[in-house]
Amino acid sequence: QVQLVESGGASVEAGGSLKLSCVASGHTTSGVCMGWFRQAPGNEREAVATIDGKGRPGYPDSMQGRFTISLDNNKNTLYLQMTSLKPEDTAMYYCAANPLLLCPYGGSWVRDDYGYWGQGTQVTVSS
Repeated sequence: QVQLVESGGASVEAGGSLKLSCVASGHTTSGVCMGWFRQAPGNEREAVATIDGKGRPGYPDSMQGRFTISLDNNKNTLYLQMTSLKPEDTAMYYCAANPLLLCPYGGSWVRDDYGYWGQGTQVTVSS
């Protein structure tokens, strides 16, 4: 079993920055396919940034440039650095993991590939 606990969400003004954290327990993060997803009310859960078992990041085209994913295996913690935040970034942000996934280069952007999810952390960006 993998437990994931996110933190770092907050209310910020447009143009601001936030860094989200996801602490994993029950399994090492080393070699694990992990990712950050987000879901706004009425929208599907979408990939923001992912990382493969070798620590290589992957970003959907729509997320390129303002988001940076990183992993500290010593702390079993996944991070998401967000800059130049926009009101449309407002959403619940979730951490996901799948220790059994044969992770593609840069990680998987497919929500259903992940079997473990955190409870989410809310990010609200005001204009």
